[in-house]
Amino acid sequence: MLDLRSPDITNGDVIPKRFSCEGDDMSPELIWEGEPAGTKSYSLIVEDPDAPGGMFTHWVVYDMPAQFHHLYRGMGNDIDLKDGFKQGSTDFGYSGYGGPCPPKGHGRHRYNFIIRALDIPSLGLPDGATKSEVEMAMQGHVLAEAKITGIYQRQ
Repeated sequence: MLDLRSPDITNGDVIPKRFSCEGDDMSPELIWEGEPAGTKSYSLIVEDPDAPGGMFTHWVVYDMPAQFHHLYRGMGNDIDLKDGFKQGSTDFGYSGYGGPCPPKGHGRHRYNFIIRALDIPSLGLPDGATKSEVEMAMQGHVLAEAKITGIYQRQ
């Protein structure tokens, strides 16, 4: 069973400020294990379902080779990822991690960090693909998924 955890974010708890736009806007460390047989790559999508305009994409990573089980703290801020990793475009208009940044006074927002184990080594997409392009390319290839949800609110 695929399991996602983080030393930086506890499922259901508040995301520390350093990982938000009010802090260092640094991507948190993520670790996963328990991938099913046949896993050849992973994808990660971070999204805010509580955004005023609907779902808002904060980070898209894909083509992560199956031997990797870890995204180090700050990795989403590195534009030159190695080992075949690719980062897609966010709703901020750039590739890489964009931390929680809900409108001030808009209340608590949930941030879903979703890792998916895939049965293909690559989605065949270039760097900068959109979340919808990544989701379309993953169709029929998802073996398992795991999620952590963190909460963030700006006063």
